Amino acid sequence: MAKRTSLLIGPDEKVSKFEATILGLQHVLAMDVYVPPIILAGILAMSSADAMGLLQATFLAAGVGTLLQTVIFMKIPVSQGPSFVPLTAAAGIVLANGGLHGKGIATLLGSSLIGSIFLILLGLTGVFHKIINKFVPPVVGGTIITCVGLSLIPAALKDNIFAAPGNIFQNIELASITAVVLIFCIAMSLRIPKLEKIFKTSSIVVALLVGTSVAATMGRFNWSQVASAPLFSFPQRTILHWGLDFSLTPIITFIIIYIILTAETTGTWFAMSAVTGCDISKKQWNNGIIGEGASCICSTLLGATPVTGYSTNAGIVSITGVASKHVFISAGIWFIILGFFSKLSAFLATVPAPVIGGVFAIITVTIMLNGLKVIRNVETEESDLYVIGIPIVLTMAVLLVPKKVVAVTPQLLQYLLGSPIAVAAIVAVILKLIMPKYRGRLAKK
Repeated sequence: MAKRTSLLIGPDEKVSKFEATILGLQHVLAMDVYVPPIILAGILAMSSADAMGLLQATFLAAGVGTLLQTVIFMKIPVSQGPSFVPLTAAAGIVLANGGLHGKGIATLLGSSLIGSIFLILLGLTGVFHKIINKFVPPVVGGTIITCVGLSLIPAALKDNIFAAPGNIFQNIELASITAVVLIFCIAMSLRIPKLEKIFKTSSIVVALLVGTSVAATMGRFNWSQVASAPLFSFPQRTILHWGLDFSLTPIITFIIIYIILTAETTGTWFAMSAVTGCDISKKQWNNGIIGEGASCICSTLLGATPVTGYSTNAGIVSITGVASKHVFISAGIWFIILGFFSKLSAFLATVPAPVIGGVFAIITVTIMLNGLKVIRNVETEESDLYVIGIPIVLTMAVLLVPKKVVAVTPQLLQYLLGSPIAVAAIVAVILKLIMPKYRGRLAKK
């Protein structure tokens, strides 16, 4: 059932091919899809050829996954991208099984393949939607959405701005300029109704273009990296290159990781549902988890790490007011193009992190506020204060816990602590189950 929203264009509405192309690229630019493969390549000390192969595979997996979910399985506007959660475990499996020159990557891909099949079976049995209906009522769903946005704020500010390479004062300046341009476009869309569509839908692209242009004048755009990249190339580091190997411990590890990713991607689907105003049906829940597994099988075959639903896109939809599935299909096609056109992918990868951070920070806040909006529309009980509040506290705790503390915890707990969203989701579900009911209701405002 559709709810009232402030969207300019709904999920099932069409847009022109030109608009879809530009707006799809807007999603691609704001997603930072290239960051996880670059991090993993750095941890494993990959050669430039291996690193480029991983980057190509990731772009292709994101594109195929986006098309699978938007067109075939979930059938809502959702974009797939590589998760940060499996990176530490992935690197550990590779290094523990002979590294890049042994069976390391083959073991990683074999484990990922089994985990992907596990997700598909979860959807085919029809169990997944029953789990969601029983354990994730609206107040829990709203809390998860809130925690999704909250968990992304430190990455937007610290990783992309304060701790990003380069002069910190320039970083702050670039992020501020980008953010101000974005806010200006949004303000103009609200102030001038006749120009609402133009300013609102193009706001993120305009902000990124202005931020990148300013960065170029500061010498912060690496043209040499773009110039040295080949124009066109086929992926060279697929499963045909690395092979497959199966080992029990890595397989169990990845099944656990996929369970955590399921909690994370569920938060993304809730966020997109809240932004678009469309409820997710039983069939969509089950098909969605099948699509998640199918997407991860594709990423495995291509030689990439698992891809999952990106919550960033819900924030982009909230800002631009455009939720058309045609835009997300365009984003998927853009990812596939980037997987083959190496020079174009190198160009996008050189957009300075502070420019991305300026946009990303605002996107994360819109996701968080959409979660609070869901909670506001629910008739809550006194016990729900804790169902809402404690996951928020734990989200911040997981984000701020020192790495040396995480390092001494059991391996399973380390994986869990790698996903604040998963921790928040699990705790919210448990609290809703154990808290007493009907001890007093809170008035809705």
